[in-house]
Order: sequence, then C-alpha cells, then structure tokens
Amino acid sequence: MNIALTAFTRRGAGLAERLARDLAGIGHSCALAVPERLAAETGLPGYGSLGGWTGARFADADALLFVGASGIAVRAIAPFVRDKFSDPAVVAVDEAGGFAVPLLSGHVGGANDLARLVARLTGGRAAVSTATDVNGCFAVDQWAREQGFFLDGREGAKQVSAALLAGYPVGLSSDFPIQGELPRGVTEGPAEAGIALTLDPERAPFPHTVRLIPPVLHLGIGCRRDTAAETISAAVERVFQAHRLSLKGVGAVCSIDLKKEEPGLLAFCRSLGLPLTTYSAEELSAAPGEFTPSPFVKGITGVDNVCERAAVRRGGVLIVPKQAGEGVTVAVSRVPLTIRFSDKGENRPCE
Repeated sequence: MNIALTAFTRRGAGLAERLARDLAGIGHSCALAVPERLAAETGLPGYGSLGGWTGARFADADALLFVGASGIAVRAIAPFVRDKFSDPAVVAVDEAGGFAVPLLSGHVGGANDLARLVARLTGGRAAVSTATDVNGCFAVDQWAREQGFFLDGREGAKQVSAALLAGYPVGLSSDFPIQGELPRGVTEGPAEAGIALTLDPERAPFPHTVRLIPPVLHLGIGCRRDTAAETISAAVERVFQAHRLSLKGVGAVCSIDLKKEEPGLLAFCRSLGLPLTTYSAEELSAAPGEFTPSPFVKGITGVDNVCERAAVRRGGVLIVPKQAGEGVTVAVSRVPLTIRFSDKGENRPCE
C-alpha cells in the first residue's frame, strides 16, 4: 500500500516518523510530509497548504494517515470525498498513539485494516465503526479487496450488506469450486440479494447481484507493427463481449519479446493498469498444447503462433483460441481458482 503520512506537532511528527519506518519495514511504501512551520525543526519535507497536500495525495496515494486530531483530518479531506469505491483509505491517529480511527473507505480502501495495523504498532486501539465489523458480519467489499477481486455492482454490495445486517439470507452463485464453509448468513440457495463469483459481466442470478470478478485470465496478443492502442482495445473488447468475459478478469497481458517496445500495445496495457509480459520465440515454442499454426507468423517471429502460446505460457488452459482481425490476434487462457472463505470473522454470527 502506498501510504502518505502527515502530522501537525513536533510530537506527532515523531510518531509519524516511527510509523513510516515500521510500515515501510513490513512492505508498505511511505511518504511523510509536514507543514512548512515544522519542516525546518524536524528536517522533514514540508508543504505550504494542508488542503493542497491532501488533494494531491487523494490522486496518488492508496491511503492517507493523519497523526493528530480527527477533526483536522475530516476538514482536510472534505472537499475531495467522492465515494467509498474510489476514495483512498483515510485514518487518523492521535499523537499519543492511543486511538486509530478509520475515517474513509474502511472496507474497499482498507482503512479498517490500516487502523488495526497502526493500533498494533502504537499499542493503541482501532476505533472501527462500520456496521458489518461492529456486528461481526461478513463484509463482501472488504473480502473482495483482500482477494484482489473486482467488485462490480455497488448497489448490489449495499443490498448484500443490508441483508446480512437484517438477518436475511444472502445468496451465492459461483462459477468456481468452493472449499470450506460459507460465511454465516450466506447460502447457495435463492435469495433477494446475492453474490456472483464469475467472469461474466452480465451474470445476475439474484434480483440484487454484486459480481466479484477474479483476475484469472491471461490475455495473449499479437499485432502488426505500429498498430494503434485503440485498434488493439477494440479487437480485445469484441472478443471479450463475444465470449461473455469481463476485462476486469484479466490478470496479465502477454506477447512475444519482439513486441516489448510496441507503443500501441504498451498504451493498451497501461489502460488496463497492467504490465506487458513478453517471451522469446524459444520460450513460446516450448509452451505445451495444440495451437493454431501460421507459417507466415513463423517466418516473421520464429514461432508459429504468438497469442495462444503467450497466453498459455503465462499459465492456465486456453479458453478462447486465436481470434484475428484488423492486424490483431487475441487469445485467452484461464488459471484454475478455488474459492475459500476465511475463518477470521466471516463465519461469526451477526450479533
């Protein structure tokens, strides 16, 4: 997690420095800055405006950690708050480290977990107030974030949480095998509100459905030199629409190393927020399976198929064979997935 920290007093800056070191030591990326009036005496980077710092961090940080009064944090973030599905996590901790308070994006952004972590580091307490946590219920948005699944259907997520809190059953439909117990209140039977674990962007087995889409697809792409990103994107979207697959299920984009500097392909990858994984002709030739051969492609690249082999080389079973058009070839593989629900709290009864 990319965490931006700030504090408003010398004592608070000392705690912020310690938290930044401790959080960085367990794998988080931390950037600490303080008001200019504190910068000279603390030797820390300074900023002129708390509002300006906060707005910039809303754009480039996963989480904001304020060391100081919660009221200061609330006023600072107020102009930038949009919704819990896009806002970063915001946590305030008092300068004595006694209480860590998640203020924004408790589940989806991870503020509740960050507050608990900060409390462990300071020896304080996390003041978590979200209803599902207080009542010991399964939180579908937090579980999706922990699994790395895309949550599609905000209204459905609200209905699922409301049903669990009210004691009504929540349905579960999964295109993947499930191992172990389901969370308390969740059933594989019919229900008014429910969860669909799927790669189908249109699947809606319940009147109020929240789709959770795991990134288990590997997208193999071949293209002519200088193919525009828009052309590649259109080709991929056609294939995914035809096969009822969500682009949110893509976990990797793959091709041959001859394309590692291809501008349009790199721009397409950036639009998905994914790097481009490339393989040599020798590595692609060693991919196991039967593939659609092309003597023309082999004459240019040294391997008889790029898109199918690249997808399978990254892992999984080919589920969409080579699809070609406008100088672009597309193939998709899928890695196996078994769904497991944690026993840390999801199986507790709602109280």
